Amino acid sequence: MKKVLYTGSGVALVTPMHADGSINYKKYGELIEFQIENGTDALIACATTGESPVLSHEEHCKALEYAIQKVNKRIPVIASTGSNDTAYAVKLSQEAEKLGADGLLLVTPYYNKTSQVGLVRHYEYIADRVNTPMMLYNVPSRTGCNIKPETYLELSKHPNINSVKEANGDISSVAQSISLCGDNLHFYSGNDDQTLPMMVLGGKGVVSVFANILPKEMHEICAKFFAGDVEGSRTLTLKYVELMNAFFMDVNPIPIKAAMNRAGFDVGNCRLPLTTMDDGALKKLVAIMEKYQLI
Repeated sequence: MKKVLYTGSGVALVTPMHADGSINYKKYGELIEFQIENGTDALIACATTGESPVLSHEEHCKALEYAIQKVNKRIPVIASTGSNDTAYAVKLSQEAEKLGADGLLLVTPYYNKTSQVGLVRHYEYIADRVNTPMMLYNVPSRTGCNIKPETYLELSKHPNINSVKEANGDISSVAQSISLCGDNLHFYSGNDDQTLPMMVLGGKGVVSVFANILPKEMHEICAKFFAGDVEGSRTLTLKYVELMNAFFMDVNPIPIKAAMNRAGFDVGNCRLPLTTMDDGALKKLVAIMEKYQLI
């Protein structure tokens, strides 16, 4: 059995920005402390929600270094280092490893995509060149590339390929993948509203967008389940499922940043090409937040 990176709720942390678009490190530190104080089990830095596609290499590395040093081993920090360029993914992964990351999150190749054979070669090539445990990230709605259960089985044989953030939305596929891989590959939900069913199938928790604003609640959904209180976990999931889905009414991380700004976190806007929410969508989001007494 491979070592579990973490059990429970890992937050896919937003990257707060100043009005001029530069990273707001003071706010970044406040967000990290807020997460730790409210029970978040791991921090995932510079991923999709952290706007990695629009961070320069220097910004990406600096933000990772800041997060790793700020957390200071209180919880695991998983650094997003994926790319559709295998050689660059190796370079970024090795730099994150030197900075002290506890894990590496690597999205499947996007735009150029690849075959299932290409996925195996891509990930094995990276895994052969780092020592830090790797978490694969499968999100075909954004990448156009899907990892099949049989491919997971092949990848699970590599000692450094540790886990998966699964966001394909296909619970049947997840069940087949976990059945094939057993304890050689740990699965985390990449969709907040599928965390509970994923855990029922043997998943270890979630990489969460929702936790940016309600970290304690997301932690409790997981903690209750692993403590044997499945009904408590189910009750919390159903209580918050409307809010979880509201954070995806536009391209992530547009809604979660809008929600955090409305709730007083002042994380700034997204960088282009992502824009702010239109007035109609924002009105709907605000109404749902008011229902949950977040504003």
